[in-house]
Amino acid sequence: MSKIFLSFFFITGIVFCSCTATQKNYNPAKKYGQQALQKDFILLQHILETKHPSLYWYTPKAEMDAYFSKYYSDIKDSMTEQNFAWHILAPIINKIRCGHTSVSLSKAYSRWVTGKAIPAFPLYMKIWNDTMAVTANLNWKKDSIFKRGTLVTAVNGIPNHLLIKYMLDFLPADGYALNVNYVRLSANFPYFHRNIFGLSKAYRITYLDSTNNEQSTTIPLFIPGVDSLKKDSIIRKENKQIPAEKKMLQYRSLTIDSSGKFATITLNTFSDGHLRKFFRRSFKQLRKQKINNLVLDIRSNGGGRVGLSTLLTKYISRKDFKVADSLYTKSKSLRPYSKYIKGGVLNNIALFFNCKKQADGNYHLGYLERKLYHPKNKNHYGGDVYVITSGPTFSASALFCNAIKGQPGITLVGEETGGGWYGNNGIMIPDITLPHTHIRVRLPIFRLVQYNHVPTKGTGVIPDIFIGTSYDALLHSYDKKMQVIKDIIYKK
Repeated sequence: MSKIFLSFFFITGIVFCSCTATQKNYNPAKKYGQQALQKDFILLQHILETKHPSLYWYTPKAEMDAYFSKYYSDIKDSMTEQNFAWHILAPIINKIRCGHTSVSLSKAYSRWVTGKAIPAFPLYMKIWNDTMAVTANLNWKKDSIFKRGTLVTAVNGIPNHLLIKYMLDFLPADGYALNVNYVRLSANFPYFHRNIFGLSKAYRITYLDSTNNEQSTTIPLFIPGVDSLKKDSIIRKENKQIPAEKKMLQYRSLTIDSSGKFATITLNTFSDGHLRKFFRRSFKQLRKQKINNLVLDIRSNGGGRVGLSTLLTKYISRKDFKVADSLYTKSKSLRPYSKYIKGGVLNNIALFFNCKKQADGNYHLGYLERKLYHPKNKNHYGGDVYVITSGPTFSASALFCNAIKGQPGITLVGEETGGGWYGNNGIMIPDITLPHTHIRVRLPIFRLVQYNHVPTKGTGVIPDIFIGTSYDALLHSYDKKMQVIKDIIYKK
């Protein structure tokens, strides 16, 4: 790897670690005037139009212009930061169909909300397709109806299929790979429902009873009590005391089944966990113990460093590969908007030294377009590999899946990835901070088209064996995807 290319990633790392000024005495109820909101909106529009590498990838310019016009006109009065972010910015960002372009509230809001227990819609629900099933009930002491597995068909008169469709319009995704957003809604349905619909004193819930007949009842808003606040503080205190090695297990782990027939590597990130050492030790152990089947669980891996996903590919791939067919940015500088973009000056330096303009008018990161990687010789894994994927399999994880898919002895099992199969935007992803509201919007700088890519259809990487959500597994709390893979291995 060239020194220039190394300096590119070194500078990028500094960018992500830079600090910004903080706000004091934050008031979430503060409203920003119409003119201030309009100025933030227009600034964001100009930055996206001039610096985003794929603003019109899935949405034609004429349609995108119409969306900008619509949401600008929706700023009719003063608004709180939260309302402006969720009801103006989030829907317009959704239309870009880029999973790396997303909205976050200000750092001041994040500090204010940390540790606070906030009133919420009381039901956590697993969401898939047009189905909603209860997984937890915040009002469980007062409610005997909504237990784990109860199927909900409507909330406040909105049928579940319309409710889900509406909520998805507020969340970012790569193309039309929506599986990641089903998982997001499932992880914290109360959070998304509160921000999209606001709070109600009570909710009318329509559900299927034990005889599969539709019933309706009203449930109250969940209001946290003193006990829940104490419990939260205890949990936070315990989290700070997690031993280092146990913390590493949150990022990655290797377990060998007692039968000796297979091993499982769970890899939840390509950013943390001392992965170079972990890969080296793990694949050495697999070779020494002659483990012929490997389950690689990356269904919760949201990506991270491309260099680490490439390293894993080298341990597993049966053939030479590249990271990208093309990798480029629209502009060689973030000027004149550098002051609004985190690490703007350092990013400009990195772009200047590492990108070269080509005939298409774009500035290419040619090293990753040209570099051909070879499988490792030492401790390369040649046994059968089963890769478990899901919606959160994103970004660098999707690059890995594309590189190894279709190779002999490698099988993708599970659900469509959230990361785009054709390609995605990223490499450098600084935050835009809007000057009046201080709301942040992630801005990917580069457009990456996958090596040997599929046509532009907006899907994630499709598994070889599809295993979707199992209602029985949800009821009885077992891992359906893992069970299917074990059955395949044991029957060999």
